Amino acid sequence: MDKPKRQPKVSFSHFLDKFPEVPLPITLAEEAHHAFSQKNDPLPAVMIEQFILPIEGQPMDDYTEFVPCMRIPDTHDFHAIIYWRAMLMSYQYSLVTFNKKGELIDKRVIAGTISQGGTLTTSVATIEDDWKIYIVSGQSQANQNKGFDPAKSTANRLELLPEGQITEHI
Repeated sequence: MDKPKRQPKVSFSHFLDKFPEVPLPITLAEEAHHAFSQKNDPLPAVMIEQFILPIEGQPMDDYTEFVPCMRIPDTHDFHAIIYWRAMLMSYQYSLVTFNKKGELIDKRVIAGTISQGGTLTTSVATIEDDWKIYIVSGQSQANQNKGFDPAKSTANRLELLPEGQITEHI
């Protein structure tokens, strides 16, 4: 009886190559993933299984899609990547940091759109060249064309620290 074939391991540096460095500042809005998906090669399934799924915390189904977006330049002691994940009624940009060995340091969803019942929540993130991340979120009712309700909008500020942690910045 033949042994089942094991998926070959992919090097962490090969995985990082799928995420081109993009100069800052940059804004990640609802449609930004289209530009990334046109410029960047898709992530092979073996890379998703080896590097993305272990940190996602949610299983992948037939409707899940990942798009490699970018790598933050000049991080020196760590690597910071952003990918887009599409699931049914949920589209999210995640910022993930790894040490030089490819081990997870931190992960945070920083932008995207989520539909919860009749409420649509959209978040837009701007990453400045000093690694401060400004996130503005708004909600609207999915069945109304009134736009976002300013009373239900929020603003958050995160910061990417020199060690790779992502913290709330107060």
